[in-house]
Amino acid sequence: MKQVTVDSLESVVGQTQAVALLRQAIARNRIAPAYLFAGPMGVGRSLAAQSFLELLMSQGMPEAKWSQIWHRLQQRNHPDLLWVEPTYLHQGKRLTSAEAIAAGVKGKSPPQIRIDQVREIVQFLGRPPMEASRSVVVLEDADTMNDAAANSLLKTLEEPGQATVILIARGVESLLPTLVSRCQRIPFYGLSSAAIAQVLQQVERQDILSHPEVLALAQGSPGAAIAAFEQLQTLPEELLQTVVEPPRSLRQALHLARQIAKELDKESQLWLVDYLQQVYWQKTPIRMPLQHLEKARHYLLRNVQPRLVWEVTLMAIMEISQDDRTTNFKNT
Repeated sequence: MKQVTVDSLESVVGQTQAVALLRQAIARNRIAPAYLFAGPMGVGRSLAAQSFLELLMSQGMPEAKWSQIWHRLQQRNHPDLLWVEPTYLHQGKRLTSAEAIAAGVKGKSPPQIRIDQVREIVQFLGRPPMEASRSVVVLEDADTMNDAAANSLLKTLEEPGQATVILIARGVESLLPTLVSRCQRIPFYGLSSAAIAQVLQQVERQDILSHPEVLALAQGSPGAAIAAFEQLQTLPEELLQTVVEPPRSLRQALHLARQIAKELDKESQLWLVDYLQQVYWQKTPIRMPLQHLEKARHYLLRNVQPRLVWEVTLMAIMEISQDDRTTNFKNT
């Protein structure tokens, strides 16, 4: 079984600066009361938080207990660890995203960290650690807190007691400045192509590497690449095979628009817009189809009738494609 050592941060790929800062804090025993792991989703922020807290909570423990501690932290059932995720509110009960999917619940608004969850954090930190030298609280997607929840957290960040609080967020601009000022920032960045390939191979998802449009859509995030590829698998195969090529006739454009509007919900249609932009750009970097797809996104977000949006968009793309074929024919 894995042992908890300083090298546990080696599992974080492509984040040299973040890993160096965290290792330095451990080596010098200068642990900040609060950290902000800021950067894009899916680039290793949560993995780094998990690795860092393993190091923090194993300090001073006999080596023989490391494996047991690691297992409990992985299961998130350690008495000195509180890992907080955004939640939906359904029939008076909080549900994480995973719990909502399992229950077949789809929230009308995105999940968020709620003020009662912050109160639970305050209560948790109001007692001394039971086993480890310090308690650790991790707030996943901390930027989903509203101002009331964030303000409730402020005093706790000033005086967390024998504890460290780790906020994970997309960036400093998404949080209250007073909240950011109380944290030591640990920056995370999009990964290089080589680093993405390394991560995907480590998690046995190297099949994604043969889909350049998915990698482009991910913008340096292995997590986003995996999510995009999984989203791609949900699209009907017949629809996908047809939609990646510009329609060749008005009849085909109208049929395809009707099929998209019928078979895909709004969220999937918006994702399809992003995907098609990458597909068309990979094939031929002409801006016009991309601009029409961007207009489609705009109208879908404004709740214009989806079938009409796709009819107009696909007919415009068809005309551009026909003009290109005519131009190429004349040049031969």
